Parts: sequence; C-alpha cells; structure tokens
Amino acid sequence: MSEYHIDANVFHKRLNLLLSSWKEASDANELFQGCESILVVIGTADVPNPYQKSAAMHTWLLGYEFPSTLMLVEKERVTFLTSNTKASMLAQLLETDNKAIDVNILKRTKDPAENRALFDEIIKYLRATNKKVGIFPKDINQGKFVNEWNEVFEPVKSEFEMVDASMGLAKALAVKDELEISNVKDASRVSVASMTKYFADELSTYVDRGVKTTHSKFAERVERLIDNESFFQKKDVRLGDIDTEQLEWCYTPIIQSGGQYDLKPSAITDDRNLHGDVVLCSLGIRYKSYCSNIGRTYLFDPSPEQQKNYSFLVALQRKLIEYCRDGTVIKDIYTKILGFIRSKRPELESHFVKNLGAGIGIEFRESSLLVNAKNTRTLKAGMTMNLSIGFANLVNPRPKNSHPREYSLLLVDTIQVTRGDPVVFTDSPKAQADISYFFGDEADDIEDGAKQRKPSTRGTATVSSHKGKTRSETREVDDSVEKRRAEHQKQLAARKQAEGLQRFAEGSTHTTGVEKPTVKRYESYKRDSQMPQAIGELRILVDYRAQSIILPIFGRPVPFHISSLKNASKNDEGSFVYLRLNFLSPGQIGGKKDELPFEDPNAQFIRSFTFRSSDSSRMNQIFKDIQDMKKAATKREAERKEFADVVEQENLIEIKNRRPIHLNDVYVRPALDGKRLPGFVEIHQNGIRYQSPLRSDSHIDLLFSNMKHLFFQPCEGELIVLVHIHLKAPIMVGKRKTQDVQFYREVSDIQFDETGNKKRKYMYGDEDEIEQEQEERRRRAQLDREFKTFGERIAEASDGRVELDIPFRELAFSGVPFRSNVLLQPTTDCLVQLTDTPFTVVTLSEIEIAHLERVQFGLKNFDLVFIFQDFHRPPVHINTIPMEQLDNTKEWLDSCDICFSEGPLNLNWTTIMKTVNEDPVAFFQEGGWGFLGTGSDDEAENSDEEVSEYEGSDVEPEEEESEEGSEEYSEAASDEDFSGSEVEEEEESGEDWDELERKALQEDAKREQNGDHPIKKRR
Repeated sequence: MSEYHIDANVFHKRLNLLLSSWKEASDANELFQGCESILVVIGTADVPNPYQKSAAMHTWLLGYEFPSTLMLVEKERVTFLTSNTKASMLAQLLETDNKAIDVNILKRTKDPAENRALFDEIIKYLRATNKKVGIFPKDINQGKFVNEWNEVFEPVKSEFEMVDASMGLAKALAVKDELEISNVKDASRVSVASMTKYFADELSTYVDRGVKTTHSKFAERVERLIDNESFFQKKDVRLGDIDTEQLEWCYTPIIQSGGQYDLKPSAITDDRNLHGDVVLCSLGIRYKSYCSNIGRTYLFDPSPEQQKNYSFLVALQRKLIEYCRDGTVIKDIYTKILGFIRSKRPELESHFVKNLGAGIGIEFRESSLLVNAKNTRTLKAGMTMNLSIGFANLVNPRPKNSHPREYSLLLVDTIQVTRGDPVVFTDSPKAQADISYFFGDEADDIEDGAKQRKPSTRGTATVSSHKGKTRSETREVDDSVEKRRAEHQKQLAARKQAEGLQRFAEGSTHTTGVEKPTVKRYESYKRDSQMPQAIGELRILVDYRAQSIILPIFGRPVPFHISSLKNASKNDEGSFVYLRLNFLSPGQIGGKKDELPFEDPNAQFIRSFTFRSSDSSRMNQIFKDIQDMKKAATKREAERKEFADVVEQENLIEIKNRRPIHLNDVYVRPALDGKRLPGFVEIHQNGIRYQSPLRSDSHIDLLFSNMKHLFFQPCEGELIVLVHIHLKAPIMVGKRKTQDVQFYREVSDIQFDETGNKKRKYMYGDEDEIEQEQEERRRRAQLDREFKTFGERIAEASDGRVELDIPFRELAFSGVPFRSNVLLQPTTDCLVQLTDTPFTVVTLSEIEIAHLERVQFGLKNFDLVFIFQDFHRPPVHINTIPMEQLDNTKEWLDSCDICFSEGPLNLNWTTIMKTVNEDPVAFFQEGGWGFLGTGSDDEAENSDEEVSEYEGSDVEPEEEESEEGSEEYSEAASDEDFSGSEVEEEEESGEDWDELERKALQEDAKREQNGDHPIKKRR
C-alpha cells in the first residue's frame, strides 16, 4: 500500500483551519450548531453520488476517500476506526512534528466481539463531550460496516443530539490553498480542450455534413473522449504534465438544441435529434477530485436579433466576472447584474436565470456560495467559483428554414477570486465570431441537411442492371457509364501523379521504408579463459555454447563465429579427408551474401581454410557438427526476421466488479493447442479475451489499441457466423504469428440434427419440411443478432478506435488470393475473405493503384493486383476472377476512388517495384503509373469505334489490318505445330488469307459507294 501517499503536513494544516473556525464563538454556534464532535461514517463507495460531504471531508484531509471507515473529530483529538490495511496507510499521519491535534487509530479485526468493543469505545468518546454530535444529515451511507455501527449506536442514539455541521465544513472548503487551486486549474484546462478541440470541431462537422445523431449519442462520444490518450497527447491540446489516469467527468456532458432547453445545473441530455440552430453544451472535468465546469452556446445561421442578444450576454458575463472580488457580498453581485439588465435591455429581465452559479472545488456545487439575490456571505481571495449566466426561452421572430422559434443562451466559466481582477481558468473563445457558423441558404437543421446532401459512395458501389431495356438503350447506358468512369479515372490518375511528385519531390527527404542492413558484430569469447580446455590439443573444435569453430592456425587456436561461415564441404581422396571452410568476405559473387555490409571492407579477410586428416571418422563428425550448428544458426536468424514485427501487447485490464459482456460457445481461429472445444469471449476495459475451457492460462488477449478492423459476417450463404478482428501488428498465438483472429460458431449445431433423430424419440414420422425451413431461418437470424450485437459492444467499448464493418455480399466476386478459389466481399473500408484460411484483408485506404491483368478478348478470367502506398510492401494478387465480373469490379473500384488500369498481360511486379523503390523521384517525373495505361477504357472505346466501322478512302488502311490478321494466323499456325511441307501445299492449292481479306474489303468498299449500309469488317 506504499503507493498511496498521505501528506501528513497537509492533513494537519487543513484540519487546523477547520478547528480554528470551529473554536470561534460565532462560527461554533451558527455553522457548527454548538457541537463538540463531528462524526463521519462512510460505508461502501457511492459512485452515483460522489459529492457527499463525508467523501469531501476525506478527500480534503487525506487525499483519498476511505470506504468502511469511521472518523470522529474532536477539538483535541481525531479518531479513525478502520481495517488493518487502511490503518497502516493512516499511520503516515503520525510521521510529523507539526500536529494540529492527536491522532488515534483503531484497527478492526475479524472477531465481531472485538469490533463491537471498538464501537463502544467510540460511543464512550461521544459521551465525554456535551453530547451534541455534528453530522452530515444529507449523506446516505450503506454497507456492512455502516450496518454494524448502526446496530451498536441506534440503541443509545437517544442520548445524543444530532446537529448539522455541513456549513462549518463548507466554510473550511471554500477557500483553497495553492495545491487545490492548481488542481482546479488543471481540471479547467482539460475542460477547455474537450470543449474547443473536440466538441466544437465535431459539432461543426456534424452540421456541415448533415450527420444525423441524437443529443445522447453525441454526449456519449464526448464522454468517451476521456479515455482517448491520443487526443490528450496532441500538441495543440497542451495539457503539460497532467496525469490522465486521474481524470473523470463531473457529470455526463449536457447537449441541448432544437428549441427545448434547461439552463439548470441538474439538466440532463435527452434523446432528441441534434439540430443545427442554437446548440448549448456544458461539460465538466474532475482532476484529483477537484471539479471544473465550462459551458458555451454555438449559433448556426443566427438572425440579427440572436446575434444582438448573444453579444449582450457576453458583455453581461464580463461584468459578472469583474464584480467577483475579495470582500464582495454575493447578493450584491446579483443585484448589480440585474440592474445592468434593467438599464440596457429590460425586455430580457423575465428571461434571466435565477442564480448565477456557485462555489466549486471538491464539491461540484458548494451551495453555501450560491450566487443569488439572497446570499449574504462574502467572497474571499482563494475561492473558486463556477459562474453560469444565461437567458432562457427567448423567441426568434424570424426563424430560418425549419429552425424553432424558442432558443436559449448560456455561458459558463470557472474562475478564481483574488484581491484584484479575477482569474478565468476556462478562458476559451466565446466572442460572436468564434461561436457563429454561417452556411447560407444551404444550411438547415441536420435532418434536412441529410436529405439534401449526397451520401458518400465510399465502398458502396452500385451494380448496374439492364433488365427491361432494349439493346440500344443498354448500349447508351453502357456508353454513359464508361465515359463517366473514364473521366473519373483520369482525374484520379492525375491526382495520384501529383501526390507522387509532391511526396517524392526533389530535395525532400523521404525514407525508403526498408531498414538498411547493419553491420553484424559477434563475439565468440571475451577472454581466453572462456575457451574450451581441449584447445591445447590444437585440433578442430566445435563449441555449441559459444556458437564458434576453433581452428588451429600456426600453432594457436583461433575461434571463428558460426555467423562468419559461408559454407563447408568435405571430400574423400584416397586415405585422406579434406575439409574446406569458406567464410564471408566482401566482393563474393552470387546470392544475397554480397549485400551484407562489413565494418571495414578494405581490411584483409580470410576466404577459406582447407584441412587434411587421415582420421575420417573424426572429420566426418566435425563436418556434421558444423553443418548442424550452421543450420541451427540459419533457422534462428530466419525466425528472428519472421517475428521481427510481432508486438508485445500490454496487459489486459480485467473488469473485476461485475461480469463482463461475453459471448459463449464460440471457436477461435487460429486455434489454440489442445482439443477443439468451444470457449467464450469477454469484453474488458482495454481489450477482449478469448478463454479456452481446457486451462485457465490458455487464452488470447486482443487490445483495442492494436485493433485495425472489426468485421461481422452473417451466416447468409455460409456455414458459420463470425466476428473477425484484423490487427495493426501481429501477435503470437501459441507458437504461431497471426494478424487475424476470428471468433465463429457453426450454424448447424449438433442439437439441431438435420435428420431429425433428436426429435424422433417423441414424434412419429418425418417432420414437415416447411417447419424445418422456418426453424432454420429463425436459428440463423438469432445467431446473426447475437454476433452482431457482440461486435457492436466491442466497437462501443473501444471508444471509437474501431468500428464494426459488415461485408456487402451483393458486391462479392470470386477469385484466388492464395491457392483456392474463394468469395471476396467488399466492405466500407476493406476487401475481405473471412470464411476460409488464410484470410484476406486489404485496406482500401492503403491502396496506391489497382491493375487488372489478362484483360483481353477470348479469356474467361482476369487477375487483379493491388499496389500499396508503401512501395516496399509486396503487391497483393487476386487471380482467376471470372470475366463476367469485370464491369462490376471496375465500377466498385471507381466508386471507392481507387485509380485502376488494365492490360492484356501479367507483369513482373517484383522487378517493377524494385525499379520504383530505387528512384521514386525519377519514376514519378517520368510519368509514374502512366505506363500501365491508366485511362485505357477511353482508349479501348476509341479503338473499337475505329475498327468496327468501315471508312471509304483511296488509301488502303485494310492492308495493315490484313497484315495483322496474317500475323495472328501465322502465330496460331506455329502454336499448332504445322510442318513446312503442309504449309507449302496449302499455299500452292489456292490464294492465301491476305489476298482473300483484301478482295473482301474491296467488295465492301464498292457496296459502300453504291449506297449500301456500312458493313462490319471481317476478322
């Protein structure tokens, strides 16, 4: 428990402040009601209401709330009754010389009789006073500890007079010391960042894009911000050294719009839709148990009257803050503000709020410092105030579009009272120009905006249909689609070219993405004493421990690390055995070894040794040992490279106080070692866990921070229903590396026997087929709902890190990404194949360009290649896609804004990408991906038109066509392996194909001149 530090000096200093007020005669009678002891009993921690006086007193004095603890404060002594563990922590209060009063710590045990005796001792202390006991009557404490105390105290409670000491504690809490003010200031900085850097940006984006959402869902998104560490690490947020682990919300953010507003601090966010008219937002952050609060009004297309009222409110708040000075009576502040309204804008008096905020600190609302027309208390330097000013239920005489007539205005800030000008902790933009958004006539409320704006087509391509159209209509539709697609592809190609030139501009620094080979330093032995004792024999030794070979050279043993060995060979010649050892050195030819760097390439290297021996058995054994050690070293190096990108995940933070959300009876891929049995998946604080039923230590942990994509695939047309997770970096599952983890359940469980055997015990004859089909549909629908709901829960728990994505089966096409033909399905962000292993997940945003290969007349299939923005990443090939899916594939790629090209041949992408990586600047300067034939749709269309229709001319372009035809024929003839004699006989027997083609074209030309319709060329 040493991690919990209690500052004894702070405890006694603050307790002395409480005692000083208590000992004053006026405060003792007015605030403490004449009591001589204050009894504070805390049961279990009350999470729904953290602002109880008992908890506030604990936090103020000790820095923490101590559940199941009794504290009795007297003017000369403070007594704690608690458990052994907490008592050891409270013992830190004894380690100081500046004690305000004596500290007495009573330790509870497991013996009920001893605990009762301790309660009796507390009652004995109470009887020694004037029997007036100060309590906090509004606090509600529950739990076993409180029940045990009540059993002892209730029978004797009539002996004592219980009085309210809340006002006495409130006075002590009102004036903050430097540490408390620092905590309020830090909490205010986080509140300002949440309002200005997140809420305001998200709100403007929602309204601008016409996103439809509710107040409650928006508030939930803002509430999840507190767990988003990446947000607080941004440079523009500037939170400094704030410990984000100690941040929490004072309340759920309050978001209001659409004509219904509540300016009270107790307002709650409703489930109505967000409207882009007048939006109010209030939010507050607690830091180290100290609260802050901020509230702003955002205006969308405000009318002149609304702008005028808001400007007046800003001026009014400025006056309010100026009045909050040391020595000012609180009711005078309200009176002055109200007088200012009456003199400037009397028509607004009826809409003015009834109070202007209250004190703030450990308690969110210090009611003793409520700013209204009745409070006679005086402000003092060091107090922190939460000022809230606004006008409710104003009427807009000329609302725009569908904006409601009623609206409200609100401004909330946290300040510190000083002897001079107050300090505003939540100073953020609130001027008219900072909170007003003008969209012109196009802006409307979010519901109308959603109807007017065109939805995004990202990942939702439209498959064209020609049903019910004549041939001419179909041709027109195809032509228009082709033209539109070709024009769009030209724009995408130009954009990619411009991006490439900018990305690899001359003079700019760009990384290659591949680590350059580094010099390997290896050491066999640090000292001579580490070498084997057998070196004195001056024989060849193989030392597995040091991974070295010791060779006798000129009478001395010289070690060589196995990594320096290239290969070894053995030859038998007569009665001798020759062992040759070749070592790595610069300038060697062949293989990748010549790419290895050397620390000093100009140094002298030994390339090989040859040893001769007549002891063949020993030399054979040495050769075998060297080979085995070399194989083991090579294997280790290969494993190191293979698992280089495997990440070490953080520990999973489990949910302890309740049963986590779970999904039972699911299998996992890749499977864990052991018998194949279904396990369960649980959602915890920072990730999910799959638990095997075999052993408690057999589980798979997946953290939200490492999740890249989350998919749910229904069981429609499949034998399984699944939730699939694609990771950012691979992890180890057992002894295997994997980047995809899948949880699935088979649709046909054993309990649903398709033969009906499970039910024939109770039924005679076969079941009705219709009933079976209905049961099958119900079972599949239930599985889909169960897995989809679980996937949505994972997305919610991840706090926006991942979103649930569902494949579009209507856009699916078959292909071969690995060895087997599978069904690939597009999603919003990816192209996936999740049914068969190995899985395929291609992120669309990472694609640089797509290329369609083997697109030519007469072939039944084509191939699709994805080249990624990381040029060092190998391209992904999807082979053998049916040619019937070509148009749909093009349309899908185009709708996803993916630039694509097509060609008739398969390209050597290894060579192409090597060329690109060697000099990307020159690659893009020379045209980039233009060599692939981007925009070939347009070119193919034009070429088809030229070939399909005859154009009369004196020149004979058909000769070129004839030559091409003869070349095709000759190639076909050579493929069929005709003999030379057979070809000669055919040439002698009649006219060749060229001559026949020429005559046919001439006849077509004559018919054209005679007025006949154009005739398609013969091929």
